[in-house]
Amino acid sequence: MVTDRLNLEPEVQKIFEYVDDGQNFLLSGGAGSGKTFSLVQVIRQAIAENPTAKVACITYTNAAVREIEGRVDHRNLSVSTIHDFLWDNIKSYQKELKASLVKLINSEDEQIKSLDSEVSDDYFLEKDIRYKEYTQISEGIISHDDLLTLAHHMFNSYPKLCDILKDKFKFIFIDEYQDTSPLVIEVVLNFLKKSSRSNVIGFFGDAMQSIYDDSIGNLQSYVSTNAVQEVKKEQNRRNPRLVYELANKLRTDGIEQRHADDHGAPNMKDGAVKEGSIKFYHSKDTEKLECIKRRLRWDFGDTKKTKELNLTHNLIAHKAGFKELMDIYDGDKILDYKKRITDYIKENNITEDFSSFTFGQVIDKLKIPPTKNTQEFIDKNPFLYEQAKSYLFEEFRKIHLNTDALLDDKKENAEDSGKIGSKRDNLIKHLFKIQKQIRLYDQGEYNEFLRKTEFEIKSVASKRKIKEIISHLHQMSSNTIEEVIEYAHENGICIKDDKLADFIKKKQYVYDRVKQVKFKEFQNLFNYLEGYTAFSTQHKIKGTEFDNILVILNNGNWTKYNFRYLFEGKGTESVRERTRKLFYVCCTRAKENLVVYYDNPTETVIDQAKRWFGKDNVLLISDIPHTDDKIQV
Repeated sequence: MVTDRLNLEPEVQKIFEYVDDGQNFLLSGGAGSGKTFSLVQVIRQAIAENPTAKVACITYTNAAVREIEGRVDHRNLSVSTIHDFLWDNIKSYQKELKASLVKLINSEDEQIKSLDSEVSDDYFLEKDIRYKEYTQISEGIISHDDLLTLAHHMFNSYPKLCDILKDKFKFIFIDEYQDTSPLVIEVVLNFLKKSSRSNVIGFFGDAMQSIYDDSIGNLQSYVSTNAVQEVKKEQNRRNPRLVYELANKLRTDGIEQRHADDHGAPNMKDGAVKEGSIKFYHSKDTEKLECIKRRLRWDFGDTKKTKELNLTHNLIAHKAGFKELMDIYDGDKILDYKKRITDYIKENNITEDFSSFTFGQVIDKLKIPPTKNTQEFIDKNPFLYEQAKSYLFEEFRKIHLNTDALLDDKKENAEDSGKIGSKRDNLIKHLFKIQKQIRLYDQGEYNEFLRKTEFEIKSVASKRKIKEIISHLHQMSSNTIEEVIEYAHENGICIKDDKLADFIKKKQYVYDRVKQVKFKEFQNLFNYLEGYTAFSTQHKIKGTEFDNILVILNNGNWTKYNFRYLFEGKGTESVRERTRKLFYVCCTRAKENLVVYYDNPTETVIDQAKRWFGKDNVLLISDIPHTDDKIQV
C-alpha cells in the first residue's frame, strides 16, 4: 500500500510519513496552492489504507462541505461544518448538556448569556437542549457561539467524550483551520490528547488568509512544540506570475510561492506560467474610478469573471443603489439614542415602571440629552423623531437593527447556493419572496411560480391575468415598498403571512421607515445579494477566484483596517497585519488581471506601491484625458 503513495504529490507523501508515526500535521499553503486538492488526496489515501476506519472532515462553510462531498464519496467519510460536527458529537448526552449549560449560565463571567442572573440545577429538567440558528436559552435553545463554548466545556469536563470521539474517528481533518475558533483547537489538540486512544488530527490552511475575528489565526505555538508537524506547500496553481510574486512580498511567514510543476495547472499556458498583469492606479479625483472601470473594458456584468472589491457594504450601497435601506439598518441614530437610555436605566438600577410610558415620556422623565450626532440626525428627520417618541417604550426598547438583518447570505454569483438559515429579518425575507416570484415568471419557471402563489391556470384569460400582474409589478419600481407589498398580496403573488404581521407588530418603527422607500432600492439590494452585480466585500471574496479583480483601497469608517497604515508602516501592528492579510486575500483572487485603486495617496504610500507593484505599474491617472479609448491593464 505504501508504494501507492508514489502517485501522490510530494507534500501529501510527507504528510503520510507523519501519519505513520501517529503525529498530527499541518499543511500550510498560500492562496491558489491547491490545498483542497491535497486534502482530497489525503482523505482518499487515508481511506484506502484504512478501509474500515472512519474519517471526519471539518470545513468552514456549507459550500465547502458540498464541494468535498462531490470529490470524495465514501460511506466512512463524514463531512460537516465545525458547528455541525461538534453538535453531532454532544447532542445525545442530554444529562451532561443540561448540567454544563446551567454551569456556564451561572459562571461568574457568564460565559453563556441568559435572561436570568442564575438558574437552578433542574432548570432544563423538562426541556431538551437544542441547537438552532437563534438563541433562546430559557427554552434550551443555543446558537453558534453558545455551541462552541458548551462543547469546549463538555470535552474538558467529560474525558469520556474524548475517548468516544477518538474511537469514532481515526482521522479528523480540519480545512481552513486558520478560521477556526481557539476553543475548537483546544478541544482537538489539548483535550483529546488526554485520552489514551489514538488518532491523527490534520490541519489544512493558510495563516495569511486569517481575516475573521475570534479565529485561531495560526498554529505556530503547537508547531514549535512539535505537537503538530508542518508541511509547506509552495507551488501556486491559480495566479499568474506577477500576482503571486506580489503576494510573496505581502507574506510574513516565510512561504514563497512559485508556479506549479504541473503544466496542466490553470495558471500555465504552453508549458510556461502566465505573466498576468498588476496595476496600482491612484488619483486625487474619486470620479476617476468610474473612468478607469469604463476604460478597462472588463465586462462588469459577467459576475463569474469580474469583481470589484470594497471593504464594507456601506461603501458598496451607494454604488449598487440601496443606500437608503442601508442607512435605515446601519445608521438610525434614534435607535442608538434609545439604547443609550435603556443602558442608563440598567446601569443606574432604575426600577420605575415605564410600561405605560411612551418613548417621548421616558426622555422627558430621565432628561438624557441626545449626543451631537444624534441631534443632527433628529434635526434632519424631525417627523421620524416625533413618530418614535409616540411609541410605547416597552415595545420600542425591544427594537434592534443590524446589517445582518438586511445583508446576510450574500452570493458571489447567481449560481451560488445559499446557506442553510439566514439572519435576514422577516420584512426583507418577504420582499425577497416577491422579487423571486417575479424572477421565476420572467425565467419561464412557471410550475415553481404557480406552486408558490395562489394562482391556478384554468383558461387563457387566467394566463393573461398573471402576465398583466407581473407586467404591472415590473412598472412599480418607483412605487413604495408598501405599495408593492399590498399589490403582491391583493393579486396572489405573495400573501402577507404571520411572520410579516409579527414583524410589523413588533417593529412598527422599522416598517414605517422601510415601507416609504422606493421598491427599486430593494430590487438593487436583491441583485447585489443574489450575485447579479460585480460588487463584493473584501471579506466575502475569500475562497473564490476571478479573471479580473479591481480592489478599492478605502477604509470607510472601519477603524480595524487602514490601508494607509499598511503602505506607510504606521499605526498599530494589529491594524497593519489585519489589513495586510485582507489585502493579500483580495490580490490573490485574480487569475489574469489585478487592478488596485487608491484615491489621494501620500508620497510614502506611492513609494511603497512602487516597491510592491514595480515602478512601471504604479500610475497617476488624474491627468488622463476622458477621451482616451482604453487604459493599459
